Amino acid sequence: MRIARYTTGEDPTYGLVDGAGEKIAQISGDPLYSKIELTGVTTTVDEVRLLAPVIPRSKVIGIGKNYAEHAREMGGEAPKEPLMFLIPNTAVVGPGDPVVMPRQSERVDYEGELAVVIGRMCRDVSVEEARSVIFGYTCANDVTARDLQKSDGQWSRAKGFDTFCPLGPWIETDLDVSDLRLRTRRGDEVVQDGTTADMIHDIPTLISYASQAFTLLPGDVILTGTPEGVGPVESGQSVEIEIEDIGVLRNPFVRHGADA
Repeated sequence: MRIARYTTGEDPTYGLVDGAGEKIAQISGDPLYSKIELTGVTTTVDEVRLLAPVIPRSKVIGIGKNYAEHAREMGGEAPKEPLMFLIPNTAVVGPGDPVVMPRQSERVDYEGELAVVIGRMCRDVSVEEARSVIFGYTCANDVTARDLQKSDGQWSRAKGFDTFCPLGPWIETDLDVSDLRLRTRRGDEVVQDGTTADMIHDIPTLISYASQAFTLLPGDVILTGTPEGVGPVESGQSVEIEIEDIGVLRNPFVRHGADA
């Protein structure tokens, strides 16, 4: 089941997207908190504006260096345990929304990732129980001000600017994510081409590990790491994150104070 959050110019609403990604059947309420019921209203994806499929009430949890080749391209070995960091929910934007490159940074990078959406409140979840707390999956771009990441020595500012966490285009709730192809395009160029099978720490492990530190709430998002091939984006370029059996997340990048 694919669940989109969208607007037709009025208040945001939710809907079920068909397998072709063309039609949306509206549902009532927030599917994270209420039973899914169709309202009888249908429309097409082309007629609406897709929004971030979830706005975390609490937090986005990032996982660093979860692909060995990416860890090496960043100049080190992968950590033995998941490397976690937090991103404010104010960084979240949706498909087509511009990523605003801040004046404080001279180098902003893309990082295509699979994102996990948590479906219920949980704490100290075992690896075996982890799948039961998953609501679904979506595409993410873990945008990073790379120069600030290096100069700050910690990652809150570098990854937490407004608009730095695009999510979308929708949430896929029923999916085997053990071996999905993930591709990132900068303009027409394929710059990342990997598979989730290369994750060092799999998704149940990440959920269990995170839940031992933080209570996870419905709508919280875990970014699961990026394959090798990260690199800079220039103002005016667009970046697409495509994950097999989910869809494509596309966002333009603009420079603050110039063309934002």
